Parts: sequence; structure tokens; C-alpha cells
Amino acid sequence: MSVSDPPVREVVPAHRFDEAGLHTWLRARVPEVGHRLEVRQFQGGASNPTFLLTTDGGHRFVLRKKPPGQLLSSAHQVDREYRVMKALHGLVPVPKMRALCEDPDVIGTAFYVMDYLEGRIFRDATLPDLSPSDRSEIYDDLNATLVKLHQVNFEAVGLGDYGRPGGYFERQVARWTRQYRDAESESIPAMDALIERLPARIPADQSVSIAHGDYRLENVMYHPTENRIIAVLDWELSTIGHPLADIAYNCFLWRSHSPGWGSLDGVNFKTSGIPTEAEYVARYCERTGRGEIEDWPFLMAFSIFRLASISQGVYRRVLAGNSAREGEAINGCRPLAEQALAILEGRE
Repeated sequence: MSVSDPPVREVVPAHRFDEAGLHTWLRARVPEVGHRLEVRQFQGGASNPTFLLTTDGGHRFVLRKKPPGQLLSSAHQVDREYRVMKALHGLVPVPKMRALCEDPDVIGTAFYVMDYLEGRIFRDATLPDLSPSDRSEIYDDLNATLVKLHQVNFEAVGLGDYGRPGGYFERQVARWTRQYRDAESESIPAMDALIERLPARIPADQSVSIAHGDYRLENVMYHPTENRIIAVLDWELSTIGHPLADIAYNCFLWRSHSPGWGSLDGVNFKTSGIPTEAEYVARYCERTGRGEIEDWPFLMAFSIFRLASISQGVYRRVLAGNSAREGEAINGCRPLAEQALAILEGRE
């Protein structure tokens, strides 16, 4: 993707809103917004629809909003995304936050606006157009930036009440079980088995940090020419949680077989410059001073279980016509659940 040519399109019908109302509201809060505002929609984004705002002065901003329609409980909390990025500015690479609107009368749902950044987002995790040394640096900074996040003193930056410390995995298993049941459309035995077995495998380690919740290569932006991250994006699932949940979810990339989500299938780890999963985890442990990680299969199975529940929710929104993925009605929950169960049982 060209850094000056973001992947946008016309706003899809399901996500159209009162652009004049937005313009009026924004002009009163962001000085750079002039007399004209063009709204385009970023491609992708199955959860919170994202839009590019361009002013007549050439300034560009990004708007993230809740999707329309009936939403699952505790999902799509754009106010939390805004709050955590505002608190982390200067400590972790994040865009500058400009304004938060929690009044649904303005455009129909809550939303926030942040600065637009020019950079590179890598959709293909194999980085086919880069050299081995570039690939190595890309993955090393992905690792280092996650460590930087986990080392933030969340109480010192005003996020002490952003989530409950301790008991993270217990709460998360319960949450994603509820989300799955609320969106359930068919019987998936592997999900039932995970719901039953995951609670008994929760590790004793009660480490606490800010947890991004969706940390992966596609959710960070790199500098246009340098192999360093300039923005960590998509904070919808962030909370005060467990750092090992983040590193395990990040490492699902090495287990994923979906190019759409991200996959390293076919990579030669000896020559590509991309580390193996074990090397990536070891570097994280080295940077954080952590020893051996207890029950890695549980952490990986838990991460995939979350993805399976999220996939079920996306599927339900597609069926209801509330997703930007028009015409796509494929439920990815079952294969993810089956893979998670296989890992938990030591079969993968």
C-alpha cells in the first residue's frame, strides 16, 4: 500500500451517517477542520467501522465509531479505545487523540476522532517484498513495542480503574463464553468442550499489565521508510489484564492458516529473517526478565478461543446486515475452536 494512498472507499450503506452533523460538531472542537469535510470508509474493519476525514485545508483525521444495530454487551467500546490511547501518548506509539463524542444524537453512535498518520501496515505477514534484514527488524520492533506496553505503570498514567487486576483469565473465559452464547447460531462441540475445560487449566501466574487484546502485525503501523512502529491501533479489547495473554495471541500468527487474518504458512524461518515462534517468545522473555512460561498450550488455546467467539459475533452481524463485509456469510468459529481444542489436548 502506498503511504499516501490509504485503502478507502465510499461509505457502505449500512454505515452511512449524518456527515453534516459530524462536520458541525467537529468544527467546534478541532481547529483544523474547515468549511468542507469529505468522509470515506477504510476497507475492512469488521468490528468498529473506521473512516478517513479530509478537510478543505488538506488535514486528515480518522474516525472510529460503533457499528449500527443491536450490539453485544461490553463490545464496541470506542470510549475505552480513546481513553487508553490518550493516556499512553508519549509512552507507546499511538496516534494523537482529538475528540470523543458519546452522544448518539450526533451521528447515531458514539465515536472518536484522532490524527491520521502516514505509514505502512503489513497485511501479508510473510513480508514478501522486504529483505531478510528488514523482516527481522519489523518483527523485532513488534516484539519490543509489546514489551514497552507491558512495562507501562498503568496506575501512574491514570488507568488504575481501566480494568480489574488479577483474575484476568477467569473473567475473560466467562466473558467470551457469554459473547459466544449470545451470538450462537449452531452447535459447535469444540466450543462446548473449551468452555468446560479452559477454567481448569488457568495458570497460577497472576501478572498484571495493560493488555492490548488484539496485538498483531496488522494492527500496528510502521514508519514509511524505517522499520519502527509509529502507531499501535485497534485498542477495542484492551484492559488491565495479563501480559502473557497478549504474547500468546500475538504468536497465533505462527499457528494461523488464514491469510486474511495473518499467516506464516510456507515461511522458511532459516532464511527469511522472520523468527520462529519459540525465538519470538524467547526474545519477549529476555526483554521482560521472565523465565519459563507455564502451560503455553493453555495460553494459545485461550487466545484462539477468544478469536472463535469474536468470529461468531462477526458472523451474526453479517447475517443481520450490520457488517461492512457485505455478502460474506462464513462462520470461522468452528475451525478456530477445533484448533484451540487440539492445542489444549496436545494434538497440535
